[in-house]
Amino acid sequence: MTEQSTPKQEGVTKFQLEFTPAPPLPAAEIAQINTWRAKLYHQQLIGQDPGRYGGYGYGNLSMRLAPFDAPPALRRFVISGSQTGDLAELGPEQYAIVTECYPQENRVVAHGPIRPSSESLTHGAVYALDPVIRVVFHAHSPEIWRAATALRIPITDPLVPYGTPAMAAEVVRLFAETTVRQQRIFSMGGHEDGIVAFGETAEIAGAALLAALAAAQS
Repeated sequence: MTEQSTPKQEGVTKFQLEFTPAPPLPAAEIAQINTWRAKLYHQQLIGQDPGRYGGYGYGNLSMRLAPFDAPPALRRFVISGSQTGDLAELGPEQYAIVTECYPQENRVVAHGPIRPSSESLTHGAVYALDPVIRVVFHAHSPEIWRAATALRIPITDPLVPYGTPAMAAEVVRLFAETTVRQQRIFSMGGHEDGIVAFGETAEIAGAALLAALAAAQS
């Protein structure tokens, strides 16, 4: 049975979600991003802190699934589930599969053992812009976020909230007007500490994120 949910308060899903409960993917299919998820958790780029963001878990990551030649709206990806930031380790049961993503309609179609991250719309927007991109990391880093201008990291409009069609449109703008495609990282100006890194592989996305963290801390 497909369940539908609609936008709610800060920290949870803002888009219309059409979700069908289903079995998880095999562990081997999430192994690559799950390894990186553990690294990001260790670096506190993903996690949960009662004193930050209203106590909600933060950070998520995703990876494209075949077929890789699918039209933009149908570029499937596996993504960590909603509010899993507090968990030190994730298993297949903490990942959802997004099968359709329509930013202009504010709509996501997904299935799996858990509902997808509230940032699924942004992940889908990145994948729609370039079929070469296979991995997206959404981290929270006060250091990178505050130093984004100094580090010349592209920044979305501070007035645009996360998880919305407007944020998806901002991603499109960054790809059109900045060097974000080459830098593989951008800051979410209206989403406190929100940083998005992406790449052809998890290693490339992770390297962009960790390099920015090192630069911000230096």
